[in-house]
Amino acid sequence: MLSDGGSAREAWWRHSEPKTKLPVLLTISTTHQPATDISYLLHKRPDRCQSFDLSFGKAHVFYPEATNEKTTAALLLDVDPIGLARNRNQNQSFLLGSYVNDRPYVASSFMSVAITQVFGSAMAGRCKDRPQLVDQPLPLTAMIDVLPVRAVDGFVERIFEPLGYQVSVTTHELDSQFPDWGRSPYASVTLHATTTLSQLLTHLYVLIPVFDNNKHYYVGDDEVEKLLSKGEGWLAAHPERDLITRRSLRHRPGLFREALARLAEVDERIDETDEVPDTAPEVVPEPVLSLNAQRIGSVLAILKDSDAKSAIDLGCGEGKLLRELAKVKQFERIVGMDVSVRSLEIASEKLRLEPGNERLSLIHGSLMYRDKRLAGFDAASVVEVIEHLDPPRLSAFERVVFEFARPRTVVVTTPNKEYNVVWESLPAGKFRHADHRFEWTRTEFQTWAEAIAARFKYKVRFHSIGPLDDAFGSPTQMAVFAIES
Repeated sequence: MLSDGGSAREAWWRHSEPKTKLPVLLTISTTHQPATDISYLLHKRPDRCQSFDLSFGKAHVFYPEATNEKTTAALLLDVDPIGLARNRNQNQSFLLGSYVNDRPYVASSFMSVAITQVFGSAMAGRCKDRPQLVDQPLPLTAMIDVLPVRAVDGFVERIFEPLGYQVSVTTHELDSQFPDWGRSPYASVTLHATTTLSQLLTHLYVLIPVFDNNKHYYVGDDEVEKLLSKGEGWLAAHPERDLITRRSLRHRPGLFREALARLAEVDERIDETDEVPDTAPEVVPEPVLSLNAQRIGSVLAILKDSDAKSAIDLGCGEGKLLRELAKVKQFERIVGMDVSVRSLEIASEKLRLEPGNERLSLIHGSLMYRDKRLAGFDAASVVEVIEHLDPPRLSAFERVVFEFARPRTVVVTTPNKEYNVVWESLPAGKFRHADHRFEWTRTEFQTWAEAIAARFKYKVRFHSIGPLDDAFGSPTQMAVFAIES
C-alpha cells in the first residue's frame, strides 16, 4: 500500500501512458475506523479506478491505500493543454498565454469543477449506505499537490486556519538544477481537521480558486449565487471574507459588491435595535429595546437643526431613518443609499415608493468609491455603518464622504465599546454584531473624528445617545461635522 500523495502520484505514473507533465493531485485520507467507510461517502469503490470525462480533460479516482486503519482516496486531474489552447474563452494576459501557462499542472478552478462533478454527492452530504456518517466529524487529511501561492507568506494559513484546519505548506524550487533561481510560487499544501467530508469538500471547492485567482470560465451573476450557497454558514464570518469574495469573482466590482452585501445580510437578520448577539434572552431591558428609536430621533433632530433642504442617508438599510425624514416638510430631497440590493428592495416596499418620486428615492452604491451622485446634498447621515468597514478601508470612506461628496453637515453614529460591559447578555470581548469589524471607545472615536475635521476643514462636536452610565458613557456615540464658515 502507498502511504502519501507523492507515492500515489508515482503509482499512477507507472501505470499510465508516458506524458510530459505531472497531473494535478488531491488526496483525502482518514483514520476513522473502519477507514474504508469513506468510500461510501465518496460513492467510489476502493477496488477499482474510475475515470470521468470533463470539458477540459479527464479526472481519475483511485485508492492508493485502503485498509480499516487508514484509507486514502486520490483525485487525479489530467488537464488537456491542447484543448485549453483551442478554448477562445481562456483569459490570458499575453498573446501566447494559451500555450505558455501552468493550467495543466496546478490546482485551480479546474479542480473545483472536478470536485463538484466527481464528488458532487459527497459534497452535498448524500449517502444512502452510511447516512450516519454524513454529519459525523471525521479525522480527515487533504493534500493538494500543487497549489499556486503567489501572495505573501502565510497566505495559505490565513485562508484555512480560521476554518479550523492545521496547515502545512511545502514550497518547491523553480528548478533543482538552478538553485539560484530560488523558490517557485507553487506549494504542496496539507490540511488536517476533524470535520465532515461534505464540509471539507465544500471548503476546497470554494477556496482552491482563490489562490489561483484566474477562473477558466466566464464569471457571471450565477457565480455569486454559487459562492453564497457554498459559503453558507462560514464565509460571512471569515476574517478574509472580502479577499475570498473578490478573488472568487475575479475582481468584478459589481459582483463583488453584490456578494458582500448579501453576506452582510446574514448578520443583518439580527435586529440591530437590540444590538445584542443571537444568544441574548428574549426579554431585555427596555432602554436597549428603544435604543434604535433614540438613535434615529437624535439623528433626525440634528438634521432638522442644520436647516438642510436635502439629505442623504448613507447605509440606509431598510429605510427606518428615511421614513422619519419623509415626514418632515423641511426636506425637499431625500435619498437613501446602500450596498445591499436586498435591503433597498425592503426599504422600497416599506416606504411604498412609486416610480417617479422626485422627493424620496433610493440608489445602490458603495461608500468605498467616489460617486458623483453623492454630491450636492446639504446633509448626510451615516448611522451605525463605519463599524462594518474594515479599518484599512476607512480612509477611502473618509475621502468619499468628506472630500468628494462634502455635505455641509455630516452625522456619524457608532457603538461605544466601553458600554458593552453593561449588557450581561453580551459575552466579554465580543462585538455587539457579528459583522462588526471594530468597535471604538469614546476616546478612539473622538480621536478619529477630530482628525477628519482637521483634515477636511470641518468642525466636530459629540453627543451621547441612550442611557448614560457614569463610568462607561452611553451605548451609542455620535459625531456631528459641520463645514467651517
